[in-house]
Amino acid sequence: MITFTPLSGAARSTQTKPLAYILQVDDVRILLDCGSPDWAPEPHHLIIPDGSEEPAYHWETYCNSLRDVSSTIDLVLLSHGDLAHTGLYPYAYSRWGLKAPAYTTLPVQAMGRIAVSEDVEGIRDEEDVRVEEEDESKHESNGLGLDEEHSPPPPPKTETKRGKYVATLTEVQDAFDSINTLRYSQPTHLQGKCQGLTIIPFSSGHTLGGTIWKIRSPSSGTILYAVNINHMKERHLDGTVLMRQASAGGVFEPLARPDLLITDADRTTVLTSRRKDRDAALIDTITSTLSSRSSLLMPCDASTRVLELLVLLDQHWNYSRLRYPICLLSRSGREMLTFVRSMMEWLGGTVSKEDVGEEGTSNRHSNKRKRNDDDADEEALGAFALRFKHLEFFPNPQALLQTYSSKDPKLILAVPASLSHGPSRNLFADFAAVPDNVVLLTGRGEEGTLGRDLFDRWDDSQRLDDKWDKGRIGSNVMMDGVLKLRMNHKVPLQGAELEDYLAKERAVKEKEAAHQAALARNQRMLEADEDDSDSDSDSDAEEDEVRQALEDDMGDLDGDLKNEGERRRKTDRNTGDVDWGIDGDEGLTKQFLSFDIYLKGNVSKANTFFKSIGGHTTRFRMFPYVEKKRRVDEYGETIDVGMWLRKGKVLEEDAESDEAKRYRLKSLAEEDARKAVEEPPSKFVSSIVEVQLACRLLFIDMEGLNDGRAVKTIVPQINPRKMIIVHGSSTATDALIESCANIRSMTKDIFSPSVGESIQIGQQTNSFSISISDELLATLKMSRFEENEVGYVTGRIITPANATVPILEPLLSGPVSDKIVTRMTAKPKILGMRPAAALPHSTMIGELKLTALKARLAAVGVQAELIGEGVLICGAGAKGNASSESLEDSVAVRKTAMGKVEIEGNVSDVYYTVRQEVYNLHALVAT
Repeated sequence: MITFTPLSGAARSTQTKPLAYILQVDDVRILLDCGSPDWAPEPHHLIIPDGSEEPAYHWETYCNSLRDVSSTIDLVLLSHGDLAHTGLYPYAYSRWGLKAPAYTTLPVQAMGRIAVSEDVEGIRDEEDVRVEEEDESKHESNGLGLDEEHSPPPPPKTETKRGKYVATLTEVQDAFDSINTLRYSQPTHLQGKCQGLTIIPFSSGHTLGGTIWKIRSPSSGTILYAVNINHMKERHLDGTVLMRQASAGGVFEPLARPDLLITDADRTTVLTSRRKDRDAALIDTITSTLSSRSSLLMPCDASTRVLELLVLLDQHWNYSRLRYPICLLSRSGREMLTFVRSMMEWLGGTVSKEDVGEEGTSNRHSNKRKRNDDDADEEALGAFALRFKHLEFFPNPQALLQTYSSKDPKLILAVPASLSHGPSRNLFADFAAVPDNVVLLTGRGEEGTLGRDLFDRWDDSQRLDDKWDKGRIGSNVMMDGVLKLRMNHKVPLQGAELEDYLAKERAVKEKEAAHQAALARNQRMLEADEDDSDSDSDSDAEEDEVRQALEDDMGDLDGDLKNEGERRRKTDRNTGDVDWGIDGDEGLTKQFLSFDIYLKGNVSKANTFFKSIGGHTTRFRMFPYVEKKRRVDEYGETIDVGMWLRKGKVLEEDAESDEAKRYRLKSLAEEDARKAVEEPPSKFVSSIVEVQLACRLLFIDMEGLNDGRAVKTIVPQINPRKMIIVHGSSTATDALIESCANIRSMTKDIFSPSVGESIQIGQQTNSFSISISDELLATLKMSRFEENEVGYVTGRIITPANATVPILEPLLSGPVSDKIVTRMTAKPKILGMRPAAALPHSTMIGELKLTALKARLAAVGVQAELIGEGVLICGAGAKGNASSESLEDSVAVRKTAMGKVEIEGNVSDVYYTVRQEVYNLHALVAT
């Protein structure tokens, strides 16, 4: 039985992003995608509940549901490397126990890592997103055992945002490192609780490494998960594998006719304009704006769709010989292109042809030697098409303004595409107030963000026939009015706030250093005689007594030397030095441990050793030295690892040359200085900025997704037995259901569950494991069907006492044969007739596909043509000018009902050839 539950991105939903679904196949729970929402929606889209000061975010239901089910997930499948599909996986992996095996392709792993890293860095640089889980580790002190008051004070902050589940960079790296990567069309047979399931990734288009997941279950059949696909070939990607064999009369054969299809309906009502018109409009807008000495701002994502824009712009810059800079504002831009250059086998379109040198090979070889000095690291495969020599990288807007003036014409690509935070939002606040500047949107953005608000403003200003979903390219609009933006910043502490923070931090460090000094002093006292003792003692009790005596006298000695210690600390001008406890006490400890005679307590102040007190002679313990016992375990002498590490470090430092020591100290100083510069004491502030809009706004669809025509054509060709629709508005979902209802051969079992609604498909199936005995296995006749071997077996199940898996053994043939003989002898014999013999029965497993039969017949030289629906004419009848005599050799193959096939024709070689090919397309099992 299959159970499907959308956690987010359901059908008939106002919030179509992010995407996350629970697919349960029998007892195995699979998480399909784990996307994250945009964590910084516009304030006017937030709803504040009555009696609460904090806003209610729309993602709370999704995140709470995912937190509850994370520990029960058995398998995770990720389809695309953007935030809508992979953004929340690192947080769920690190904080919510989503430790199930995760699978995706190599580009999705790399692009997802970059996209999530860029997002979490941008959020954490502007807001305090610390949650309760992050505070659990603040008391960990490497064995110091500090109290809560000793922990470093957090920088002062204006307010703490709750409900934003943003991972740290370390968590992002660890989560994506744990993902298992696959190649396209690579079957993977799962083990453990998922044993029996097979997953196969196929190309979906839209993003680099985008995946259509095929899940095969022995009890539930084939499940196809295909969301956000694109059948059109682009500059850096080929179209989805679904339509690669469209010329042969259908979709890609391994993906046709699944038992369940899970697909999206987000763009069912959209009619996309031609790619040629979109590219021309984009290039013309950029060229005209730069020629008029103005600039353009193009919000973009950090890893996936930005590649298509970069390839398009680079080709136009090279062709038109433009000299204007292309500026990419992204922390991970260089890293992203480095990953892409190492994954050229995943690219397609025009990029792959340029890389292998099919065009312009001679020119590249002639210029290769000139580039060797400057670009030696880019001579690998893919370097030529992905060089982007006109592209410049900037981590933030401040670095951009230091290189180019705000008046210089330039094309700026800034992340994120939603304009909710980061460089794109900061640039927009200054960019939109300059007349003749152009803000060029290439995607609609997520609901509730600034990018979506700008898109809605542009779409509302267009004529009815020029709207974005009507197949036309709209015109740019002049924005006016005042737009209020909430800007978040991280600013360094100054004045009294900085002094107060440093004072608290200094006090914490001093307490920590004093505690470290006490621990180090006690450790040296216990290790002082370790090197001189080389034999064992008979008792550990005396050793413990001596150690207690040492600690007691240390208290007396500290009392006697208290004034001297105070005087030394007063004379030390550097009162901020926190290492005084270690240096000052080390000499005293060595001096004390050098006494040969040990006197208990303060009796050393007595006048003579032989003075009697109360008639009793005072007794002293003379030199109570105990040779330390070597502690041993089953492996021999116990080694104090900490002592050897400390001594080894000292020896290494002593063995270093002066030059190496200076270099090491210099490196440590530079690292400390860099850390001090990168993370100064700071706080988060928020302000409302009023932007006087004066720029132009234009939207050109470059999302790279199927439109309504493609969706309504591809889905019927896949022809699933059952279908689930997700990720779409109410209008789009109803449009797809209505389109499928108009096709007679299309299934009527179409479901569109809402968020949190579970639907069940099929019946509960119990599967059991059984072992076949060697004697029975030797008599089996197996038939191959697709990737499985099928056979019919009859036997007797036994369970040995020492085995956990039952064994199937052959039946005893003795009693059965006697009954058969008796029954046959009882029948009367009729003269001239042989006794009736029972014919063997066989079962054909599989479903006949006439297109596959046509291809097999063509391979053996029999011509075949499809006429009507469900009828294949083979032989001479397939020829248009065949004579009446040759028509006798024609054979018709007809599918009359589910699982029923009729072969009609005269007895001839063609008939037997067709019948044999029909048999070959099935698994014949003798029963």
